[in-house]
Amino acid sequence: MTKVNKQHPIDDVVLEKIHSMLESMNFGSITIVVQDGKVIQLEKNEKVRIK
Repeated sequence: MTKVNKQHPIDDVVLEKIHSMLESMNFGSITIVVQDGKVIQLEKNEKVRIK
């Protein structure tokens, strides 16, 4: 488990999901929703560029 600080560790599963989301997109954003110091939701907003 990776720790940002002693009070709120970040689960390796969350980090892997973020990594996977980043690898699968070229343009867009990822929003991390935190509640009570824990990641409860990840949102992926992907842009598709048409030339």
